[in-house]
Amino acid sequence: MPFHENHTVLFDLDGTIVRSRDGIVESIYAVLRDLGHEPDMSVDLTWVVGPPLEELIAHILAHYGDDRVQEAMALYRKHYESEGMHKSPVFDHMRNVIETLSAEGVRLFVATSKPRHLARKILHLRNLVQYFDGLSGARADDSGAEKPELIAAVLREHDIRREDALMIGDRRFDISGAHANHVRALGVLWGYGTREELTQAGADALVSQPSELLDAIRQQFAAAEAHPHA
Repeated sequence: MPFHENHTVLFDLDGTIVRSRDGIVESIYAVLRDLGHEPDMSVDLTWVVGPPLEELIAHILAHYGDDRVQEAMALYRKHYESEGMHKSPVFDHMRNVIETLSAEGVRLFVATSKPRHLARKILHLRNLVQYFDGLSGARADDSGAEKPELIAAVLREHDIRREDALMIGDRRFDISGAHANHVRALGVLWGYGTREELTQAGADALVSQPSELLDAIRQQFAAAEAHPHA
């Protein structure tokens, strides 16, 4: 089916558009060293891409018996902005997906728990910012990072009908945030969430690789038009 001018796609950033795990994990290790800890390499940090920063920092520090969450968050911002965010290459084929959607008239937005100014810098670094009509992200102090509110802000501020919108992301936060706003959600499997996590969150469909994403987006919009109140 052809896209129409009201079709709107909201993308998560980390784990959906960019491969950001290495930069995030290296920044966390730098924070732990700054606080006097030797990072425990046996601890799996795959899950850290997606949750709000304060939540994940508190969880990681607890492993070291440390509760200096605010200090750690400030250190993280410093390390991530100076080095970590530069280690965020675009997933193969995602640039083509974004360029194609834009060329076909689809409105594109980013909804990310990352601070808005950092997300914009990453899109600039990867020469993608010009394709997006807007960006919804956390505030500079990492507050306001919950996906339901971020997605709601995009819909409200840009006068988007929920039936014309589709959220795409790799974690349960993306799926539940979309569904809280009665928006369909595609779960992608090249990021940092598992098939089980996305299925349990109720993803409307799962996509295995970026080269399959355009077809999956068309199918979701077709399904929304066939069953407008589903």
